Amino acid sequence: MTFIWATALVIGVLVFVHELGHFLAARSVGVRVEKFSVGFPPRFLSITSVNDGFDIKIFFYRLIDGHFKWAPVINSRIGIPGRVGSSTEYTIALIPLGGYVKMAGVIDESLDTVITNSPDEFMSKSVIEKIWILSAGVLMNVLIAFILFSGISYVQGKPEVIDKGAIIGEVVSGNSADKAGLKSGDEIISINNQSINKWIDLQTILRPIPNTPIDVNIIRDGKELNFSFTTSSNFIPNENGIDTIGVIGIVPVTIYQPITLTESLNYGLNGTLNSFGMIMLTFKMLGNGSASISDLGGPIMIGKIAGEAAETGWMPLLTLMALISVNLAFLNILPIPGLDGGQIFIILIEAIIRKPLSLKARLAVQQLGMVFLLMIMVTVMFNDISRLFN
Repeated sequence: MTFIWATALVIGVLVFVHELGHFLAARSVGVRVEKFSVGFPPRFLSITSVNDGFDIKIFFYRLIDGHFKWAPVINSRIGIPGRVGSSTEYTIALIPLGGYVKMAGVIDESLDTVITNSPDEFMSKSVIEKIWILSAGVLMNVLIAFILFSGISYVQGKPEVIDKGAIIGEVVSGNSADKAGLKSGDEIISINNQSINKWIDLQTILRPIPNTPIDVNIIRDGKELNFSFTTSSNFIPNENGIDTIGVIGIVPVTIYQPITLTESLNYGLNGTLNSFGMIMLTFKMLGNGSASISDLGGPIMIGKIAGEAAETGWMPLLTLMALISVNLAFLNILPIPGLDGGQIFIILIEAIIRKPLSLKARLAVQQLGMVFLLMIMVTVMFNDISRLFN
């Protein structure tokens, strides 16, 4: 159950924020928005802005001509005399894994070819206005990541590790220390007969020995105990790609010192920039062979991590949401047809050659982008499913 609501929350909120950016930017420069949908079809709730109020429809299965069809089961209107409607349909759909904004005069995933060059259509706007609309979703994702990182830092405060002795603050469930029987509050005094006086000593000893048998002496309730088990391994980035280090799955005792709003904003900025740096490192690793396409994950992997984070607490879940928001922003700004960056790239080409691409060429590029994105989606879904059975 946690898996389901955590996934819906993380993906639903981030997609909503992304599409809200497009919506607000389009409205700010006078582009008519035909539909603003949270989620993918089928529709469940539809609210259409009309003159003198709003039309409201609720959809479900109903018997039509002897067959059950998904159709409106409730039609209602909220009357507001004198109100001027925008004709925008606001929709909540049943599949909470996406969303979209349909603007007038846009050749998007729907491959709509009806363009009249009306002043309220996307194609009638200037290059700067088009780029503003297309980049607004990415900007909103970066903004929400910055707000989340800043807010988390302000609420939690500045972390400081208690480095007087190597006292275990938390044991990671399922890792080697947990399986061996180590507990929170244990003080590690030696590893392989090497004395441990502070936490950095422990890290110095463990890092060079992944997947290696070790002897660990601890003090628990005033008694000295000995444990023998094998270290686990983890991966950290370095200048050359990825380094494999030894770990046993423990976390030090950490206290959090209060910080000012200014300091939290600085933490938020650093967190956002570091997240972009992690993405760039990932691409570098894919390029030099340190990582492979099989390491990539999709919605199932995101859901699994989101569920684990939610079980740990709200702060880990919000931190994950901030990280995914940065990833969403980065991927969308790439110059790939079908993504925001791809559409911006086409607009810049048109500005350089000083004439619009033909409708046929735009449709061809859009279809090519959709095929490429579909291949990526199939790949990550295959990876996700393979992990479920492996």
